[in-house]
Amino acid sequence: MLPVKPFLSSDRPYYLAALLLLPPALLIHLGLMTFIDDESIRSLVALEMKLSGNYVTPTLNGEYYYNKPPLYNWILLVFFNLAGRFDEFTARIPTLLSLLGFAATVFVVFRPKYGTRTAFVNALVLITCGRILFWDSILGLIDICFSWVMFGLFMTVYHAFRKGRFWQLFLLTYLLTAIGFLMKGLPALVFQACTLSAYFLYKREFRRLFSAAHFAGIGLLALIVGGYYLLYHQYNDLSNIFATLFDESLKRTGARFGWKDTVLHLFSFPLEMVYHFLPWSLMVLYFLRRGLLKQVLQDDFITFNLIAFFANILVYWTSPEVYPRYLLMLAPLLFSAFLYLHEDHAARKTIAFRVVEGAFLAFLLLIVAGSVAPVLLERTQGVPGLYWKTGLLFAGSILLTVLFFKNKDKRLLIMVTALLLMRVGFNWFVLPDRNAEDWGNLCRQSTIEAGLQFRDRPMYLLGDTELQMTNAFYLTHARQQIVHRVAEPTDTNAIYIIHPEAVLPWPREKVGEFKYRHGKGVLDLVVLGK
Repeated sequence: MLPVKPFLSSDRPYYLAALLLLPPALLIHLGLMTFIDDESIRSLVALEMKLSGNYVTPTLNGEYYYNKPPLYNWILLVFFNLAGRFDEFTARIPTLLSLLGFAATVFVVFRPKYGTRTAFVNALVLITCGRILFWDSILGLIDICFSWVMFGLFMTVYHAFRKGRFWQLFLLTYLLTAIGFLMKGLPALVFQACTLSAYFLYKREFRRLFSAAHFAGIGLLALIVGGYYLLYHQYNDLSNIFATLFDESLKRTGARFGWKDTVLHLFSFPLEMVYHFLPWSLMVLYFLRRGLLKQVLQDDFITFNLIAFFANILVYWTSPEVYPRYLLMLAPLLFSAFLYLHEDHAARKTIAFRVVEGAFLAFLLLIVAGSVAPVLLERTQGVPGLYWKTGLLFAGSILLTVLFFKNKDKRLLIMVTALLLMRVGFNWFVLPDRNAEDWGNLCRQSTIEAGLQFRDRPMYLLGDTELQMTNAFYLTHARQQIVHRVAEPTDTNAIYIIHPEAVLPWPREKVGEFKYRHGKGVLDLVVLGK
């Protein structure tokens, strides 16, 4: 078991530095980039709820949307209403608050067992892993909030089981499962089932899964989820919704892709995950040693974390189409094992430890080199405050590199701080340049302009014309009207959205256009006559 380290006053400057860097790292230019498709779907569903007054049955372009239950859309709508605007920045605030809550939960559950430093590092390791720091924390998606709920489920299983409070365990975990289900559907049930089955089997308490307490938990889940769908049934038939939810969960598995893709994925998946969760995922090298199982079993919390991790990761390891954001709830489980093993490898100065420390140093040197790049690159010359921003990044990265050499026992604290500094530089220089060169930004601008130009005229999506979700959100928001699909023109005053190459039996007059992202083409706005 890891020793509980006392609070050290010498750690305080590192905690302070990391906490001071968090707001600029997470907030600067948060609303700059155009929505990606999934962000647009979440925000458009919320927007259509507001425009239609129907908060029970989600819609997209006025048609019923079955892929996800509505809880996260309700959360988005609360933030949109509080801010008084539907935009990228507001849509991404729930992501950041969920991430901070997720990290705070990690800190709270690890601190009593392992002390402030280990808990703080584990929380910041979650925030600063590559996938979250440079991708998911910038997007307004369900996954971080859902992952926070599922991580809470894992921790409830462990702590309630350890105290023998099985009624509390089942009722609370099924409450969290219900919340997760109303966000994302069936995956919440899978996480609950895999975690309970694996851990109760390991603890030789499998019979408790047939107890009254467990059935009460299932009843609570049925009451909450069933209550929502009973209400849903008052507005729309349920015949399509469960089939769609099941298909959403099944479509990324080997059942759809076949055995060849599944076998290939079994080998590529670990390497892909190491890449996405750099630099901390390099600690997986600590697993390559004799006596690992015996060492892990010495700590019951780390044992539980690894049981929960492997019980749940197998579902994704055997599913060829998996995005790393689906696995964020599992990251702290594995990171905790990395930090647990790091202490022992550091004491022994193993080869794996030296490789990991060398890689951390290489990352620091790359940050130093990257900090001076903006003054050397032509495309960043127009960034406001170019020289003072570059100077701050360079001075900060040099200071952290020097401290890395001088304070060996604080290297993990230094690394999380350096990564947050790197994100600040990313916000200052990379995001504006990326947005300026982004075709998606042109799509956003042209769609908003088209929506405003014809805001006072009816507008419809004609026939089977595909309207990408990014365009759909910006068009609906600009017009403050839902853009419905129609089979044929019925209003000669209306504007119809069609593909330029569409063959139609009616005469057309083009009155505008807007760009779409995937395929980098345009859709025409036309008036149609009989």
